[in-house]
Amino acid sequence: MALFRTRSAAVFGIEAHLIDVEVDMYSGGSARDFVTVGMPDTAVRESRERIKSALINSGFGYPNKSVTINLAPANIRKEGAGFDLPMALGILGAMGTVGSADEHLLVGELSLDGTLRPVRGVLSMAACARRRGIPNLLVPADNAAEAAVTEGVRVFGMRHLSEVVAFLNQPDKFQPASSAAATPTPLDQSFPDFSEVRGQTTAKRALEVAAAGGHNLLMIGPPGSGKTMLAKRFAGILPPLTFQEAIQTTQVHSVAGLLPRGVGLLAQRPFRSPHHTVSDAGLIGGGSGTPRPGEVSLAHNGVLFLDELPEFPRNVLEMLRQPLEESSVTLARTNMTLSFPSDFILIGAMNPCPCGYFSDPTRECRCTGAIIQRYLSKVSGPLLDRIDMHIEVPSVPYKELRGKDTGVSSAEMRDRVEGARAIQQRRGFYNARIPSRQLRKLCALDEAGERTLEMAVRRMGLSARAHDRILKVARTIADLSASESVTAKHLAEAVQYRSLDRSYWN
Repeated sequence: MALFRTRSAAVFGIEAHLIDVEVDMYSGGSARDFVTVGMPDTAVRESRERIKSALINSGFGYPNKSVTINLAPANIRKEGAGFDLPMALGILGAMGTVGSADEHLLVGELSLDGTLRPVRGVLSMAACARRRGIPNLLVPADNAAEAAVTEGVRVFGMRHLSEVVAFLNQPDKFQPASSAAATPTPLDQSFPDFSEVRGQTTAKRALEVAAAGGHNLLMIGPPGSGKTMLAKRFAGILPPLTFQEAIQTTQVHSVAGLLPRGVGLLAQRPFRSPHHTVSDAGLIGGGSGTPRPGEVSLAHNGVLFLDELPEFPRNVLEMLRQPLEESSVTLARTNMTLSFPSDFILIGAMNPCPCGYFSDPTRECRCTGAIIQRYLSKVSGPLLDRIDMHIEVPSVPYKELRGKDTGVSSAEMRDRVEGARAIQQRRGFYNARIPSRQLRKLCALDEAGERTLEMAVRRMGLSARAHDRILKVARTIADLSASESVTAKHLAEAVQYRSLDRSYWN
């Protein structure tokens, strides 16, 4: 009887947990006796066929003995093909082909010829190895750049099972992967430019304010007025990801299996635009088995754009309340509760009525009042209350459409946004996330400002949440003008961005 142990990791949410892979091989059985215990899913149970073929085709052979593999702790469900490599190395260790693997964490899917395929969640596994004091991480070569971002762990990218065996027997002959990918590249300029959008000066200003303070924004206007064009350019005026933001964003995309091969850190803020047929699990996260991140988490540190907002199922939209309020999503299942980060800027776009031309001076609306209200009611009041800014995007007049004035560029807007965010970073948080206990201090008003705000709250019937959000937007407007105090002028502009829901929904 021979017993050998290797170590791997399983990802739950965006955190990885250490898994001990114990291989027990004994005589008295046959090569067909291959049992995996420890709550393995179908992909893990099927690994026995991949492992047998990989061992034989790599020239190591397969013993005519019974094999029992235990994945511990046994109360955690094991999913995916990433356990192929540690299980195969455990069998080779029990055969005496390789030495101890105690200082290594192994992960990788095996092809039938022994080639290693990439797996998801490697960045989280590298963090787990560092946390548990494991010095070496062996991963498929396509995952090496991603894992090398983690400091304190030596990462080795392997292409074949035989290469892993050679490493375990002679580790000094191998060099760890470079951590050069740990610095995100400069902001990608692939986003279209705001200078391409004719007119819509007010909307551009509102989007600049939203970007500067991290505020959610809703655009209402007729078809063809440029709502989608504006939204697609919004991410281009956001500042580059910080290193910590890049780590978090890459981690989420790695767990979801959406990280391009060979990429170390994502350098560009994500822009997610799901179709209105998306399910609740697709938007918020979930699914069968271990829950996966949804669109709100894939948009973490970036932008979530919901076009044709009333076309989304109301129950799906209502699920946005928690991530908008708490910047995270908590998914509860029978045997686990997982949290995914979801700190994003929501940009919504919608028509004012089903035909799209209510309040349009150039086109006649054929919708009745009841139809319009039924359409607008698909977006609930509590959800609107969590959207800081509401703006109208009217049709562009012909003279502006054909004019030669290109307007402000994305680069100019981004410079102002970065200046305002630099002020906020010195406070320790962006304006959209100002804690309630510091709101009065950071948004102190003079007498004129108090009168302006009181008049707005009384006339518009604003909730306490809307009151706070107006103050936060006003603080951002003040930061854009490099003003230390929030004045009545700043408040008046902030109130303007909060009045549209009263004119439509009331």
